[in-house]
Amino acid sequence: MALKDQITEAMKTALRAGDKPRLGVLRLALAAIKQREVDERIQLDDAQVLAVLEKMLKQRRDSLAQYQAAQRADLAAQEQYEITELQRWLPAPLTAAELDALIEAAITETGAGGARDMGRLMAALRPRVAGRADMAALSARIKARLG
Repeated sequence: MALKDQITEAMKTALRAGDKPRLGVLRLALAAIKQREVDERIQLDDAQVLAVLEKMLKQRRDSLAQYQAAQRADLAAQEQYEITELQRWLPAPLTAAELDALIEAAITETGAGGARDMGRLMAALRPRVAGRADMAALSARIKARLG
């Protein structure tokens, strides 16, 4: 079953169970997916749905940091709940050792030798780590490895 269909089924289950917080998060996710489908006039595959969910997670993490800085515990708790709920739909994150192995393989494939090859490395790694690693953390690891 496609990821979008799984999210739709989970939304229906939450609706039947009366789980309003979860229902709200799932509706937001489906709305974001549908918006992208309408904007681009395409049907999203699982990889594209994961990209939408990753974008939503990044937005929520940014909001969480801002709410915590403003000492708004109520809003921070809501964002944290949404982050937790959205993370359920992403694949298991890669370990540090797995990331390092992927970086080494990409360096070998692309023949990267320094910081100027950062773009090629990121382009080679992005499809392999989609939904399984934070791109900012991956970028930092690559910079440390190349620098």
